[in-house]
Amino acid sequence: MRHRTYFLPLTFLLLVPFLSASAQPADEVAENPLEPVKTDNPRDTMESFLNAMNDYRRGLETRDPEQLARLDAAVQCLNLGDTNLLLQQEQGREAAIFLKETIDRVIVIDLDLIPEGSGDPENPLLVWRLRNTDIRIGRVEEGERAGEYLFTPRTVRNARYYYQKVQDLPYLEGSGQGAGYREPLLERVAPEWMRSQYLFLPLWQWIGIALAIFLGLGLKVLVSWAVDLIAKFAARSESSWDDLLIHAISPPLGYVAAAALWYLALGVLRLDGVALSVASVALQLFLSVILIWLVYRCTGVLTEYLRQWADRTESTLDDQLVPLFSRTIKIMVVILGVLLAIQNLGVNVLSLLAGLGIGGLAFALAARDTVANFFGSLMILFDRPFQVGDWIVVDGAEGTVEEIGFRSTRIRTFYNSVVSIPNSEIANAHIDNMGSRQYRRTRATLSVTYDTPPETMEAFLEGIKNIIKANPHTRKDYFHCVFHEYGDSGLNIMLYFFFEVPNWSEELVQRQNVFLEILRLAKDLGVEFAFPTQTLHVESFPEKKPGRKAVRLGRDKLSKFAEAYGQRGERSHPEGLGLFRPPHRED
Repeated sequence: MRHRTYFLPLTFLLLVPFLSASAQPADEVAENPLEPVKTDNPRDTMESFLNAMNDYRRGLETRDPEQLARLDAAVQCLNLGDTNLLLQQEQGREAAIFLKETIDRVIVIDLDLIPEGSGDPENPLLVWRLRNTDIRIGRVEEGERAGEYLFTPRTVRNARYYYQKVQDLPYLEGSGQGAGYREPLLERVAPEWMRSQYLFLPLWQWIGIALAIFLGLGLKVLVSWAVDLIAKFAARSESSWDDLLIHAISPPLGYVAAAALWYLALGVLRLDGVALSVASVALQLFLSVILIWLVYRCTGVLTEYLRQWADRTESTLDDQLVPLFSRTIKIMVVILGVLLAIQNLGVNVLSLLAGLGIGGLAFALAARDTVANFFGSLMILFDRPFQVGDWIVVDGAEGTVEEIGFRSTRIRTFYNSVVSIPNSEIANAHIDNMGSRQYRRTRATLSVTYDTPPETMEAFLEGIKNIIKANPHTRKDYFHCVFHEYGDSGLNIMLYFFFEVPNWSEELVQRQNVFLEILRLAKDLGVEFAFPTQTLHVESFPEKKPGRKAVRLGRDKLSKFAEAYGQRGERSHPEGLGLFRPPHRED
């Protein structure tokens, strides 16, 4: 029952809004909170401005948040195109208050006397000026608010000046009695001698500027000390990423805190005019440089993380992408940071770039090859015709790939020089990647003397076949060892087989091992290798010595010699006798 007792009143409270809404007369329309401020003509603009500022004035007395928020509606009646983006809203509110204080002291506005336009659509009213003042409402000709009538940038810029001229005058009867403006506390409590002007600013503002600079630098030291203290605690953790991140943000973070304090000081010191413009632009440039520096250093942490991640993978593509990504992201951070800083200063970057005209075209033409090389590097990385460490042959250059950069690829030749080839040329060139071969072919011709007996030749071929099959690094499913042809100087044997080795150095060693085995086999069988010679046979020459005769062995012995060079044969040494030690295997 207790739950039901609470449930009924709660249900009634929830239904009250709907009951009241249904009871509302049909001709009453609820206020639309999204309805824009009317600025279609000078009269609408002035009416919207005065209504918003009068509501704001009442809000100061009643502390009503909704009425206090009406100040922003008044700001929408101002053309803030010349104000700094960093302080645009604050400057707009200040200008609106000063304009209302000025108007209520010099004239009681009669909206019926303010024109709604020129009456000629083809020749619209461009500027309307408040009688006996320099306060103007002008038509906006460009931008997203083109066609609206707003208080001109000059009026906004001089609002404080107008107020200073009339601040001693009383409010006119029938006016809105100002905007409830009171001088800042610092101005009210400052003694008379501190209000004296020095270089366009009162002395108390100069003192405030010096104090703000001192406090900002002190805050920078304090933040740096706090970051160093945090770094000591982070060093105790097992992870190294927090150490890298703290090390990256430590130098610029103190300056960011100082810039934030100086930004607050601009509002407290209430600078205006040239002083405010110079201070805000200098602060904005300083903050932009510091933020670019901060993000630039953080990219180093990201790059280190990607590098360690790439080291844990088997693929070499990510190892090549990390340096390229690191350079790209750093360049993009600087370029985008500079463009955003320029944009925040009120300069239209797109219009600036478009306005370069012939200079921009010349720059684009000059950068054409650079852009082509950059996209060439991307094609190399993603198409993967080769990788870092591969042995390639391209455009007459042969060697090992050392680096794939933005503009070019560097190849270390076998005579230890470095050849740089533009990536745009490599992307369109014929590339012979010797490093991506699974099998490395060996083709050789062995020539033995003509006096080699046929059975010895056959045993010699069988022994070579067994030597190739016994070597653990040769391809066993496809090779040839045949008596190929009768040559000019001897009987030619063709060797055609493949090694499965990871690199060229290992290929040379295994090739040597096979040839040494063949050499030992030939010595055991009494086979002699032929070389280009010419023999003159003279039958009647008395001192002619008989030629060397090949050793003739029995069938069984020849077969045993051939088998002895097979796998696990007693004379088989596929890895060599151990007398030769390759240079790359030495400690």
